[in-house]
Amino acid sequence: MKKIILSFVALLTLTVGIYVIAADHIDTAVLTGVAEDITDVYAFESPTNSSNLVLICNTNGLISPANSSASSFSTNTMFELNIDNSGDNVEDLVLQCTFEAGKMVVYGPIKPSETGTMSTLMTSAPKSEVMITGYTDSKVGIVPFTTSTNGIKLFAGLRDDPFFFDLTQYKKVVGGTATGFNNPGTDTFAGTNVSSIVIELPKSLLNPSASNTLNVWAESKKKI
Repeated sequence: MKKIILSFVALLTLTVGIYVIAADHIDTAVLTGVAEDITDVYAFESPTNSSNLVLICNTNGLISPANSSASSFSTNTMFELNIDNSGDNVEDLVLQCTFEAGKMVVYGPIKPSETGTMSTLMTSAPKSEVMITGYTDSKVGIVPFTTSTNGIKLFAGLRDDPFFFDLTQYKKVVGGTATGFNNPGTDTFAGTNVSSIVIELPKSLLNPSASNTLNVWAESKKKI
């Protein structure tokens, strides 16, 4: 199964244990408000288990709270979390997230058969799955799937957008009518939701380099 990139989120350099994020809200009209639009990538050490890493890919920003049951994961889209553990900015491992029958299915981590803008779904990789939940679901936080044999936990569903940005003040600064941001600012994304993919897994599965660093980035890819 071949895929082609629809959206790309910036590369993160992660020193294991340090919290790093990248954000890209409100894309072009082609992407904004569609399931393939990546808004944020987060990577940080698990606050409850220092041996684990948490990877988050948020998508489909600006979801209205009134639409609290719609996670908007497309069955035609694969989200790929790429891991560079050798420092050459080429993915050494991937986690491939697909959606079917109300579930998120994750393959990996595994060495990809090809790198770059095209991917093959690695169905021979270790497979994990979890039910997709709405924001009003009684489940909270990372929902572990019970069939894991390698310590992976998953969550897929709606969550309040955690990213803070004062877009109005930013426009004033860029436009030359203000010299800086307010403290506190006004969060443009307050009260909106995102479709969130969360994977917690042992660091040992990612084979970090001798410098104990990983590069992490996410792509959304569509079947062709």
